[in-house]
Amino acid sequence: MNAKLSRLRAQLRAHAPLVIAYSGGVDSAYLLAEAHATLGAQVLGVIADSPSLPRQALADALALAEKIGAPVEVVRTEEFANPEYTANPPNRCYFCKAELFTKLDALAAARGFRAIAYGENADDMTQVRPGRQAAAEFSILGPLRDAGLTKTEIRELSRALDLPTADAPAQPCLSSRIPHGTPVTVEALAMIERGEAHVRSLGFRIFRVRHLAGGPPCARVQIAPEELPRLPQFRAALEAGLLAAGYAAVEIDPAGYRSGA
Repeated sequence: MNAKLSRLRAQLRAHAPLVIAYSGGVDSAYLLAEAHATLGAQVLGVIADSPSLPRQALADALALAEKIGAPVEVVRTEEFANPEYTANPPNRCYFCKAELFTKLDALAAARGFRAIAYGENADDMTQVRPGRQAAAEFSILGPLRDAGLTKTEIRELSRALDLPTADAPAQPCLSSRIPHGTPVTVEALAMIERGEAHVRSLGFRIFRVRHLAGGPPCARVQIAPEELPRLPQFRAALEAGLLAAGYAAVEIDPAGYRSGA
């Protein structure tokens, strides 16, 4: 681990001053914290704000950056103006990341930053991630990946820094709740956000509200298997809240939440 940390810090120093694409998730939060500790004032975190980012997630990310002590700015991204994004193809994430990196590239050039980095880790290289193509096109650095740091190691290091993200579940953008081929709309994302806020208020931690359209919208709720035993106690309240959020019907996936399902 010490060798990996040395490689990470060396890469950060070699590319300062540096912009970090920051989301408040496990990887980018650790990267921002380590970059701030290593580079001080020579790092800036930038959060992309759009309808696919829940308001609570934005607030939490800003609060965490304040705890870290790192400067962070919010930029508005315009992926919803791109029909290739809203059509929701399997490579939707490419168009989102390309829009983000376009904004960050312009910011870095205008303000004298030497490079841009994002939170890809070593484990991500085993997965198909369309956003990686956009990162390559814009020469975005992946310091965690290049240092060989895995998700488990990043969580361990985050714990050592007392970051609240150390044990946080993955939270991909709200658009990921809509099946590929079903258009992404601001209205659908608002409904998903309301629905997931309600499920979270009932104490569930790892779950998804899948948005099924093609008719009156239906919520398909996936809850982590280890949390399913709590469901009977809260099922009526869960369904009532999702109907109040705008869904016409609610389904519970009996298999529970599985990553990628």
